[in-house]
Amino acid sequence: MDGYGQAHAKIATSSGKTHNLTTVLLRTSSPTDATDPMKLHADKPDQLSVTAHGDGWIAVNGERYSSSVVLLASGTVRPWGVARLDELTAEHFSELIGGDGPPPELVLLGSGTRLRFVAPALLRPLIEQRIGVETMDTPAACRTFNILAGEGRRVVAALLIEA
Repeated sequence: MDGYGQAHAKIATSSGKTHNLTTVLLRTSSPTDATDPMKLHADKPDQLSVTAHGDGWIAVNGERYSSSVVLLASGTVRPWGVARLDELTAEHFSELIGGDGPPPELVLLGSGTRLRFVAPALLRPLIEQRIGVETMDTPAACRTFNILAGEGRRVVAALLIEA
C-alpha cells in the first residue's frame, strides 16, 4: 500500500441526514501507527441523490416522483416521457445526450421492477457518441447513480417508474 490508504464510511448527523465520508490516511510509517493525521471529505450538499424508492415511486433529495425521470449528476431532475420499456425509442436515448455541459460518460438505464434489456438499435445514439450504457432494474440503477454521482462522474440515470 506504499504508506497511503483510503476508507469509506457513512455517518448520520444529528439532523438525521446521512453523509458519505472518505477517510484518507495521508502518510503512515507503519500499518499500525494510529497517530497519523486523517482528512475527512463530506458529500457535496448540492448533489442529487436517490433517497428512497418503492413500488411505483422514487424520492430524489426527499422529493417523491411517481413517473419516469432522468437524473443528471450535474443536479437536474427532468421528466422522461415514457411509462413502459416497450415504449422506448432511439429518440428517448438521444435526448439523454443533449443539455448543458459535456455529454455523460455513462448512462444507467433503470428498466423498472425487474431487469430487462432494450433492442441494441435503440442505444445507437449513445453508442455512436461513445457513451457507455448499463442496464439494471430501477432500484439498482438508483444505488449505482448515488455512488457514481458521489464520485463526481458524469453519469445520467434514465429511470423507468412503472405504476
